[in-house]
Amino acid sequence: MPVRIDFDSVTPGYSRAMSALDEAATAELDRVGFDARLRELIRLRASQLNGCAYCVDQHSKSAVAAGDTHQRVHAVAVWQESGFFTARERAALAFTESVTLLADTHVPDEVVAEARAVFSDDEVGALLSAVVTINAWNAIAVTTRAWRPRRDRD
Repeated sequence: MPVRIDFDSVTPGYSRAMSALDEAATAELDRVGFDARLRELIRLRASQLNGCAYCVDQHSKSAVAAGDTHQRVHAVAVWQESGFFTARERAALAFTESVTLLADTHVPDEVVAEARAVFSDDEVGALLSAVVTINAWNAIAVTTRAWRPRRDRD
């Protein structure tokens, strides 16, 4: 697929701001001790829902690099049907889906309550910052096609 818009070139200030936002979201996750594997799984799940091939590729690899298994990474798309995820991970994935599908879900009270049952308020805030940020990256990447996944060498 050809690049539609070279986002980094045509909006350098905004591109830098997005990178800073991403760094801030990651810093919040780190501040509250959010597991690096789960951080990548939520980024992966949002990217799957948004159809961002580049981000799916990147966050699949990042999850494995953070210590997750290929089996769990492959199962993220069907996490509700899989027994591979803890209650905490399931709450984070449900929250991620609900925020990502905001126009349809309006993030129901039950989803927030489920997250707050297993995460502190600081952790939920950090999780929200990460989900909002990956959704912004997905919107940019899908719209512009500025970045493409590269096939690994077999």
